[in-house]
Amino acid sequence: MQKAQPLLASIDLQPIMQRPDARLQVGFSGGLDSTVLLHLLAQHFPDRLRALHVHHGLQTVADDWARHCEAVCADLAVPFERIDVQIDPTDPAGPEAAARRERYNALRSRLAAGDGLVTAHHRDDQAETVLLRLLRGTGVHGLAGMRQVAEFAPGWIWRPLLAIPRNELQAYAQSQGLRWIEDPHNVEPRYARSWLRTQVIPQLQPRFPQVSRSLARTAQLAAEACELLDQLASQDLVEVAAGAALQVEPLLQLGSARRHNLLRYWLRGQGFEVPPANELTRIAGEVLAAAVDAEPRFAWSGCELRRFRGLLFVMAPLAAVPLDWSMDWRDGATLQLPAGCGELHAAHPPQGGLRLRFPRAGESFRPAGAAHQRTLKNLFQEAGVPPWARRRLPVIESAGEILAVAGLGHAQAWEAQRADTIGALEWRHSLAGLRSPLAL
Repeated sequence: MQKAQPLLASIDLQPIMQRPDARLQVGFSGGLDSTVLLHLLAQHFPDRLRALHVHHGLQTVADDWARHCEAVCADLAVPFERIDVQIDPTDPAGPEAAARRERYNALRSRLAAGDGLVTAHHRDDQAETVLLRLLRGTGVHGLAGMRQVAEFAPGWIWRPLLAIPRNELQAYAQSQGLRWIEDPHNVEPRYARSWLRTQVIPQLQPRFPQVSRSLARTAQLAAEACELLDQLASQDLVEVAAGAALQVEPLLQLGSARRHNLLRYWLRGQGFEVPPANELTRIAGEVLAAAVDAEPRFAWSGCELRRFRGLLFVMAPLAAVPLDWSMDWRDGATLQLPAGCGELHAAHPPQGGLRLRFPRAGESFRPAGAAHQRTLKNLFQEAGVPPWARRRLPVIESAGEILAVAGLGHAQAWEAQRADTIGALEWRHSLAGLRSPLAL
C-alpha cells in the first residue's frame, strides 16, 4: 500500500504548526476529497480532529451518507457530529448557493475561538472557482479564488489540498483502500459548477491540457495583485477614515479606480458584501455627490450606504420601527428594544412608574439646564444625531413627562429618579453614527 507520506509532503503544514493548540474541525461530506483529507489528518494529528457532517436532506440517500460518514470516523477513531440543515427550495439565490450558504453557516456554528475549519478543496475546485467567477464578471479579488488560509470567525479556515489535483487524491484513496460516496449532484449539469466540471473543462483540455493548473496559477497571481491593492487601500483608509465612517470630500478626490478599491476594502473589512463595479460608479453620483441637504441611501444585498454631514456610513438594512410601540418598564435590569434598536441596561431593576417608547413627530423636550423647551428635531440637529437614528432613540417618560432621551440628555427630574431607583443607565446598540454604549 502507498504510504501517506508522499501526498502529505505536498501539503503546507505551517498553518497548524503555527497554531499548536487549535482544534481542527474537518468538513466531512464522505466524498473522495474529504475522505482523503480526513484519512491523512487522522494519521498525523489524531488528537486535534473532529469531523462535521452537514446533512442537507436534499437526496433520499442522505441518511445513508450520514451513517457511512459516522462509520468511517469510528474506524479512524475521529469524533463525529452530524448537523442537520434545511434548504429553502425557493431561495432566490438558487439551491446550489443556498446549500453552500447553509453548509458554511452550520460549520461556523460549531467553531470555538481559534478553531480551524479544514475543507478538502483541491486544485480542480480552484480552477472551477476561477472560471466561474470570470464568467460572472468578477474583479481581481474574485479571480484570486479560494485562499489556502483565511479568517473564518470565530476561527480560521484551512484548505490544505488546494495545490493538489483530484487525480492524485483518487490515486491515494485507491492505494489505501478507502471507501467514499459519489454524489450525483457533482455531475448534474443543471448546476453551474457541475456544468463547468463535466461539459466545459473537458472541452478545453484537448487544446489546453494544463487548463486546471493554469487557472489555479491565475488565482495565485490574482491573490498577489490583491495583496498590493489592499496595501494601497489601507494607506488610503488612514487618510479618509473617520472612525467607522469615511470622509466624503477626500473620498471624492481620489480617482475612480482608487476610490472603488478603497470602498471594496472598507466594505469587506466591515463584513459586508461588495457590490458590482457598475454599482460602485452609481454610489459616487447618487450618494457621495448628492446635494448637501439630501439624505441619500444606496442599498444592495444585506447592506446599505448612507451619508450624513460629510461622512459615509455603512450598515445592515434597518428594520421598520413600530410607530405606536411603548411599554412599562417594571422588571429586569436589561430591556430589549424592538426593531434591532438594542437594549437598555440599568444598574438596578426599575421599581415601576417608567414608560419606554420612541420619539414622536413634533414633540418637545427640556434638557436639564436648558432655559426652555426645544423641539426634538432641533435637538437632534444640534447633537448631530443621524436621521436614520432619530426614530430609534429610546425615550423614558413618567406620568406623560419625558425624563430622558438617549443621545440628547435628561430632564432635571430625572436626576432624583435615577439616583433613587435604577442608578446608572446605558443604551447599548449597533446604530451607525452614534457612540455605543450611550449613557442616559
